[in-house]
Amino acid sequence: MSETAIGLPPPEEVRLLDVNAVAQFLSCSTRHVYRLADSGRMPRPRKLGALVRWDRQELEKWLAGGCPSCR
Repeated sequence: MSETAIGLPPPEEVRLLDVNAVAQFLSCSTRHVYRLADSGRMPRPRKLGALVRWDRQELEKWLAGGCPSCR
């Protein structure tokens, strides 16, 4: 794994994404990401205390599969 100048992995190697990164990844708004997750139309996020994160690999699989409903 390569690292940037400040010691963090590049964005494409980060496994857990916050809502802003997911919105950028899907080219939509953060509100739309929450709507998709709340309605079960995308993979559920993981909750780490007060943090909400999505698994990049799950999102990539979901997109590759044609974005099926996750309910």
